[in-house]
Amino acid sequence: LIKYIDYDNCLVLNIGMKRKQAIIFILIVLMLFALNKFFMSADNVQISEVPDMVNHDHISSQRLFDNTWNIIKDNYYDAALNHQDWNRWKSRYHGQIKNDADAKVAIDTMLASLDDPYSRYMSKAEYADQNSSINSKITGIGVNITSIAGKVHIVNVMEGTPAQFANLLPDDIILAIDGKEVNGLPLSEVANLVRGPENTFVNVTVLRNKDKLVKKVMRKEIKIKTVKSSVLDRNIGYIQITSFIGSTTPNEFLEALEKTKNADGLIIDLRGNTGGLLPNAIFIANLFIPEGNLVSIVGRNGYKYDINAQDTEFGVDKPTVVLVDGNSASASEILSGALKDYKKAKLIGTRTYGKGMVQKIIPMQNETGLNLTIAKYLTPKGNDINKKGINPDIRVDFSIKDVKANNDAQLQAAKNELSKMMLSKK
Repeated sequence: LIKYIDYDNCLVLNIGMKRKQAIIFILIVLMLFALNKFFMSADNVQISEVPDMVNHDHISSQRLFDNTWNIIKDNYYDAALNHQDWNRWKSRYHGQIKNDADAKVAIDTMLASLDDPYSRYMSKAEYADQNSSINSKITGIGVNITSIAGKVHIVNVMEGTPAQFANLLPDDIILAIDGKEVNGLPLSEVANLVRGPENTFVNVTVLRNKDKLVKKVMRKEIKIKTVKSSVLDRNIGYIQITSFIGSTTPNEFLEALEKTKNADGLIIDLRGNTGGLLPNAIFIANLFIPEGNLVSIVGRNGYKYDINAQDTEFGVDKPTVVLVDGNSASASEILSGALKDYKKAKLIGTRTYGKGMVQKIIPMQNETGLNLTIAKYLTPKGNDINKKGINPDIRVDFSIKDVKANNDAQLQAAKNELSKMMLSKK
């Protein structure tokens, strides 16, 4: 049985609450998280019922495979398991699993037969990495990276981090980590090379213009900030949510609302935001939508569960525009879909990604983990957005020409539309 937070009985924060009250509210929310956790990874909506997200029981690798086989059989969203005889996998690997590496290969092969890109089995290291993202902290140097034509570029350097103190800069190209060349490596592997125990050093070789530099950087715990805010043109509040993954995102969003409280309208930027914690999306949506269904979860047997907003007089009541693009997924689509369905905001940009399947995070023995598709979600109006996405109210493309000219046409369009909305409200 999958349990859900009863949002009808949750408190909704008054935007004008004092800081002490806000902290108490966040503590209440975190207590709810501890009792019953809903997650959306960077790829999908995810749910977990286990307060301790790591199963420390150690069993044989064969039993680990057998347990995983049973869990998939009993819980996978498609009861027909992609129209196959699931017993064939148990027979195929009976007595063949000698270690956890064998178990992972077998489980990966079994999951691949479901033709489901969102269900995945994680080794101990991979599962620990996912949990560190949920905890909003990692041990590293404080840079965001991307891959362009196989080359690893630093996108930005976080303020107050070891990378900033070592004078690493945006647009530096990382050539090697501790002497290992990284050209062509997956970004996840590059990130793993950079991470390590706190207070240890890592040597980062970068190319800056035509100069090759080696930076010795001490690893530290990096707290991930997921919300940024500012005031544009004196009266427009701009709030960018880069991810919903951090447990501190609700508090960060409230702080952003406080910083922009004197603005007449809001722009919420969800571009590139691929997901995060489900309570974060629900919490923020509830600030704009005081009553009604915020999202529906449909389970394996067709059971539909509505997550309802708290009926309250408090909340955000300003003209609002939400920026979305093809990388706005999962939690971003729950928030933007709810705001659009209730006409609480206009969506500007391009069609969202379209991830409407729900995964449950299951801590497995030997400190491994399983993300398993167990349901789908619908917007408040009952729209299934999986593989379809959400169309914006106003389509504005962001062309390569705009990027080269450093011209954010979508943000400009949002400012123009919001100005009209604010005038019409006066």
